[in-house]
Formats: sequence, C-alpha cells, structure tokens
Amino acid sequence: MLADELSPLLDHLEQSGITRGVAARVVEEVMAYFSETAEEFVRRRHRELQRAGVTNSRSLALIAQELVQRRVAGPALSERQVRRLIYG
Repeated sequence: MLADELSPLLDHLEQSGITRGVAARVVEEVMAYFSETAEEFVRRRHRELQRAGVTNSRSLALIAQELVQRRVAGPALSERQVRRLIYG
C-alpha cells in the first residue's frame, strides 16, 4: 500500500467521488509509470510501437521525441543512443 505521506492525496481523491481503493490503485499506477528509468521507458515504448507495426526508423525518432516530453523527463537521446538502449 502507499506511504502515509500520500494520505492527503487519497483523501482529496476520495472527496471527489472516487473510492479510496480505486484512488490508491490509480496513484500507485501513476507513480510506477513515472518512476521508469529512461532505459525502461525506451524498451517498453519500442515494444509497444513494434506491436503497432511502426517501422524501426520511425519508432526510434518517436521514442527520442517522447523521452524529452515525459513529465519526469529522461535525458535527450539521439536515435543512435536509443538504438543502443534497445539492442545493446
């Protein structure tokens, strides 16, 4: 479960009509999403784009653009650096 420090946030969400259990799951999911390292984000996003049928060259450019726009932004990476994170 979430730390006691998030209790005020859960209280606020609960007052808006969301049950505490749902609020806790949403907050945990959002925190996990934004705690991804740049490497984890790049690999996850590459898999998603592959499944969607996006070409590799297009996916590398998209990932590089998306990475700098993340709320907790990772470093700016070139397409080559993105490729290295994926393929080693």
